[in-house]
Amino acid sequence: MDAADVVASLLILGIIVVSLLSNVVVLICFLYNPEIRKQVPALFILNLSLCNLLQSVSNMPLTLVGLVTSGHPGGSGFCQIVGFLDTFLTTNSMLSMAALSIDRWVAVVFPLSYHSRIRHRDAVLALAYTWIHSMCFSAVATCRSWLGYNHLYASCTLCSVRAKAAGKQYIVFTVALHCLTFLLTLIVMCVTYLKVLKVARSHCKRIDVITMQTLVLLVDIHPSVRQKCLEEQKRRRQRATKKISTFIGTFVVCFTPYVITRIVELFSPGPINPHWGVFSKCLAYSKAASDPFVYSLLRYQYRKTCSLLANKALKRSSLNSSSFRVESKARTTAANSNATVSIQPPTNKPLSQ
Repeated sequence: MDAADVVASLLILGIIVVSLLSNVVVLICFLYNPEIRKQVPALFILNLSLCNLLQSVSNMPLTLVGLVTSGHPGGSGFCQIVGFLDTFLTTNSMLSMAALSIDRWVAVVFPLSYHSRIRHRDAVLALAYTWIHSMCFSAVATCRSWLGYNHLYASCTLCSVRAKAAGKQYIVFTVALHCLTFLLTLIVMCVTYLKVLKVARSHCKRIDVITMQTLVLLVDIHPSVRQKCLEEQKRRRQRATKKISTFIGTFVVCFTPYVITRIVELFSPGPINPHWGVFSKCLAYSKAASDPFVYSLLRYQYRKTCSLLANKALKRSSLNSSSFRVESKARTTAANSNATVSIQPPTNKPLSQ
């Protein structure tokens, strides 16, 4: 292993640990808090977390093994199963992000009719489509034997070497896969979130106008209070922009290098640097570690649930430790009393005649 492989291995190991912990916390919050379960977006977040967890325990460890051993991790049949999961889970997670963006758009643009437009039944239908969509592409790749160990990405995934005989069919399939998953999701996210940002800015502007009119009426208000109100307006506008930028930015940064490398691999006459291929795959994996923070754990309900669970765990551990202390103290006291009784000298009473 050279230095680049060592860095990539450590990076993947860190991604695995963070992804496992953060996605497990999201699932625990979903199971513990009934208010979260009642929300429609929680179903999309649940599906996204499950996809991320499966990637963390199937695809990522095999990529790590491939980097460490510099070889094929497992047999051909096993690698095809993992390649099927790679295509299925990546496609499913992307479409789940598109569904989340549509849900946010309806909630912001049509707040009064949101509950009649987006119901649990509609969310289940949307998730069913994401599963069918992902299953179709994964099944086609499996039936055509286009899945295998790809040395460029050090992982079991779509393999251009195995698909050389297919020629144009594999090219059409790969282009269609990325157009109907990555590009479709990117377009949906950009359109919906930019509309959400537009509506949020208009709401902020309306609130700012009301605030300024109130400040004008309150001529005796202290300048520091007025300055704080203006700063809060600015922070409110920046908050909406940061959220939208985070949603779209993390998706673009994590998936774009990998998708572009996939497309270039189809038409490039020469070999691509394997270090770049592994790095682009690591970026795609990092989305599984960032999704819990982007979509759930930084929200108020999830943070509140996490704090409640942490406090309950700390109280339980403190109660266990205190009961253990009391029990051990009681044992020590009993032992000391027994020792005292045993060392007392016998009393010599006169024998009755």
